[in-house]
Amino acid sequence: MVKLIVALGNPGIEYELTRHNVGWLVFDEFFANKNPVWKNKFKGEYCDLTIKGEKVYFLKPQTFMNLSGESVQALAAFFKINMYEVLVVYDEIDLPLGTIALKKGGGFAGHNGLKSINQCTGKADFMRLRVGVGRPVHGSVSSWVLSKFSSEDNIVLEKVLKASAECIDTALNLGYEKAATKFSKKTYN
Repeated sequence: MVKLIVALGNPGIEYELTRHNVGWLVFDEFFANKNPVWKNKFKGEYCDLTIKGEKVYFLKPQTFMNLSGESVQALAAFFKINMYEVLVVYDEIDLPLGTIALKKGGGFAGHNGLKSINQCTGKADFMRLRVGVGRPVHGSVSSWVLSKFSSEDNIVLEKVLKASAECIDTALNLGYEKAATKFSKKTYN
């Protein structure tokens, strides 16, 4: 069962609506009709919801991306959550914009947030919700992920954020496997 969902992003107004903050945008969509009470602790903002009688935590690390693991490790240790019960939502350049995919464990594909989580927890077997942001046609990957979505991208983005929020809801209520069957490797555009 999923006990902690982590949305990766960078704090600061200059990073709002950037590709690297797509995890936070998914949380915005997921919590649109809920009224979570966010608390500041564990180097992040977190809240909890009771789903099927179990408490589930939601975390937005407030460190920069390459230090996300500090926040994840602190909260997981405090609430005694195993890393295989953690779902991390993040931007994935190896998927085109509009595509989402779920997977358990695996490598980091150069993603500094995932690397940090692994370094701080010693584990890589956490679940992942990969939200495609595509690769840059030209320029560096870091400039690409720190750039804002274009007005054309926003049409697709709206659909993929809704699908990602529904995917999280399905994982929480019906299980990760059902969510993976319904949503993984699907494109919403």
